Amino acid sequence: MKILVVDDMTTMRHVLLHMLRDLGHVDCDEAIDGLQALSLLHKNHYDLLITDLHMPKLDGKQLLEKVRSESELSKIPVLMISSEDECSKVKEIIAAKVTGFIVKPFNYNTLEKQIHKIDKCIV
Repeated sequence: MKILVVDDMTTMRHVLLHMLRDLGHVDCDEAIDGLQALSLLHKNHYDLLITDLHMPKLDGKQLLEKVRSESELSKIPVLMISSEDECSKVKEIIAAKVTGFIVKPFNYNTLEKQIHKIDKCIV
């Protein structure tokens, strides 16, 4: 499974990449914001997009909306990770057709369960 990890915080990206590698997902790329992610999505094939919600330039919700609106990208599963816990904001993300949502802080097991659930849907 090829995965794109998007987060403006270097530390969070590295934590996620480390967790993913521990789960056996070694084919991962990273992007610092939604604009860079969109560029990579147009150049490469990804099986999963993991993105933070709050980022500069193009945030996670805007990235999700762009992915869902483009026919060649629309089927990519998107796992959103955020410290956002305001109910109305989370409902907006769900309405934008996110595949999964994890609230920060989270642990290894939470990530593993979400990826396993998504992985079962793609196979």
